[in-house]
Amino acid sequence: MAHLLKGAPVVEAMNEAIGREAAMLKECGVIPALAIVRVGEREDDISYERGATKRCEKAGVEVRSIALAADTSQDDLIRVIEELNRDEKVHGVLLFRPLPKHIDDDAVRNVLAPEKDVDGITDLSLAGVFANTDTGYSPCTPQACMEIFEHYGIDLKGKKAVVIGRSLVVGKPAAMMLLARNATVTVCHTRTADMPAICREAEVLIVSAGRAGILDKSYLAPGQIVIDVGIHVKEDGSLCGDVKFEDADAIAEAVTPVPGGVGTVTTSVLVKHVVEAAKKRVEAAK
Repeated sequence: MAHLLKGAPVVEAMNEAIGREAAMLKECGVIPALAIVRVGEREDDISYERGATKRCEKAGVEVRSIALAADTSQDDLIRVIEELNRDEKVHGVLLFRPLPKHIDDDAVRNVLAPEKDVDGITDLSLAGVFANTDTGYSPCTPQACMEIFEHYGIDLKGKKAVVIGRSLVVGKPAAMMLLARNATVTVCHTRTADMPAICREAEVLIVSAGRAGILDKSYLAPGQIVIDVGIHVKEDGSLCGDVKFEDADAIAEAVTPVPGGVGTVTTSVLVKHVVEAAKKRVEAAK
């Protein structure tokens, strides 16, 4: 039976540190603030907004929710983001994506100031991840994977790591973060030949394939650490990941559960980034 890398202990430790930082900022007269911009009424966006708001409030971070109609024009959305860029009381901005089809995602997301881009969606923030600099912030989900490694004392130095998925949301930034921690990284995708054989050679697997249960025992080998980023709703209403949990549980050394793993940590990373952005603002003012 694999060791479960549960998200709850990671979140608890992060929240303690975040709370201390937020309290120190409050003593300086600064209350960290997050603006959430949502276009339309996607149920998953609303659910995440609800969870993020609750997590922020517990940490002493204010939340400003901006809900726009699904038919909002691109120009109007850009104006909203530009106003938030100028608002000194807002330290971080979360823009829900995907945006409606009539809006150019690239044009809109790159309007956001990198110093307020707490979910790492702008080109400049992603460049910071690839260059290993502090420009902007990393995407929250791959950063959550790194928080799990750190909390459980998993040293990535010299490890053979495989990332399944090459999106800019998870796969590519996760690969860069692993490299920054001195892992040796392979990125697999839909055109990868004999992916199971490549995965069996890995010591660390980060799975963000976007398909329920795609990673089964044919991909696994004893001693592996498996981080499952996927989350899917099954026909019976229960949740599952990209990894067949029963296979990973029987073979791997450690695995993140779904639910209760990476997703649990992601929101705390968002809150952490908002507090860090507020702290940077205070330091810059000095």
